[in-house]
Amino acid sequence: MQSLDDLRRVIRRLETRRPPRPATPPVHDVLGGELHDTGAGQVLVVRRELPLSHRHGSHALGVAFEAPLGLLSAAARATAPVGDARGLLFLDTETTGLAGGTGTYAFLVGAGWLEGDRLVLAQYFMRDLDEEPALLAALAPVLERASGVVTFNGAGFDLPLLETRFVLARRPWPGLLPHLDLLRPARRVFGPSLADCRLGTLEREVLGLARDDDVPGALIPSLYFDFLRTRRAAPLARVFEHNRQDVLSLVALLGWFGCALERHEGLGAAELAGVGRLWEPVDAERARACYRAALAAGLAGALAQRVRLGLAAWEKRAARWEAACALWEEAARHAAFDPRPWEELAKFHEHRRRDFTRARGVVERALVLARAGGTPGPVLDALGHRLERLRRRAQRT
Repeated sequence: MQSLDDLRRVIRRLETRRPPRPATPPVHDVLGGELHDTGAGQVLVVRRELPLSHRHGSHALGVAFEAPLGLLSAAARATAPVGDARGLLFLDTETTGLAGGTGTYAFLVGAGWLEGDRLVLAQYFMRDLDEEPALLAALAPVLERASGVVTFNGAGFDLPLLETRFVLARRPWPGLLPHLDLLRPARRVFGPSLADCRLGTLEREVLGLARDDDVPGALIPSLYFDFLRTRRAAPLARVFEHNRQDVLSLVALLGWFGCALERHEGLGAAELAGVGRLWEPVDAERARACYRAALAAGLAGALAQRVRLGLAAWEKRAARWEAACALWEEAARHAAFDPRPWEELAKFHEHRRRDFTRARGVVERALVLARAGGTPGPVLDALGHRLERLRRRAQRT
C-alpha cells in the first residue's frame, strides 16, 4: 500500500510534466518549395525566377548568355565546344562529404537555366537518403535538354560524383554533354595575381560580391546530418541560400569571362595579363596585345618580369631584334637579379652582332649584380664561363 508521500510525489510529477512538443512543420513549408512526384518517388523542388537584369555583385546575369562560348571552350580547354548559350545549364551540388566515391551523396543539386527572358533557378533536395532515385529522376531531363554544363571545379568533383550516383542507380549518364569548368580559366587569369582561385575569392575580388551570414562549406554536411536526425529544416535555409549564390556566381563569372575576352575596358594590369594567358592557346596575337596593354597599365613585380620575357621570346622568334632587345633591357633592370635577360642580351651581341666587346660588357655587369645579390654558384659559374669565352674570342679577332 502506497504511502501518502508517494501519492504526493506522483501528483507533483503529473503537474510538472512538460506539454508535448508541437509537430515539426513539413520541410516544403519551411523551405518554400513543392513536392514533385517523379515516378521514382517524391523530391522537394525549390524554384526561383530572376530577370536577366538582376545584378549579382556588379554584373548583370544576362551578360552570360552573350559570351563567346567557342572562344571560352578553347581557352578553358573544354573536352568539346559548348553550344548554344541559351541552352546552358549552370550546376552546383551540396554533398554529404568531400571524399567522393560511392558513399558520398549529392543531397542538394542547384541548377540554373534560361527560360524566355528569365533565369530559372531550381534546387532539388532529398529529404532522406532513400529519395535519391527521385532526385536523379528529376535531374535527368534537365541534363538531357542542356546544350552544355557550366560548373566550378565540376570536372574534379560535381560531375564525377553525379555520374557515380547515376551509374549506381542504373540510369544513363549523358557522357557526351559539353562541359565548361570555370576553375580552369580562373586559374589562368587570376592564379598569378590572387592568393587563391576559390569561388569565394573570385566573388569578392572579381564580381564585387560580399556574402552576408554565409554558411561555410565545411559545415554543410553536418547540417544535413542534423536534419536527418531531428527533421528540423530551418537550419537548412542557409544551405539553400549558399547553393543559390553559388549558381548565380557561375552565371556572373561566365559573363565576366565573356566580356574580358571580347572587350578589355575596366580591366586592371594584372587582369589584362591574365586574359593574355587565356588567349595564348587560342590567338597568340591577341595574347600579345593583352600583355602589352598590361605593361602599359603599370604591371609590376614578378608577373611583369614574366610578361616581358614572354614577349621578348615572341619577338626573338619573329626576328624582331630591336623590340626583343628593348624588352630584355627593361627586364634586366628588374629589382631582383634575373640572369635570363642578361644572357639573351649577351647572346644577341655575340652571335647576331658579332660585337664581342659589348657582349663581354653585358656579362661583366651581370656578374657584378649577381655577386651583389647573392646569386647561387651555378649561375655565377655559367656567367664566368661565358665571360672567359668572350675574352678569348675578342683576343682572336
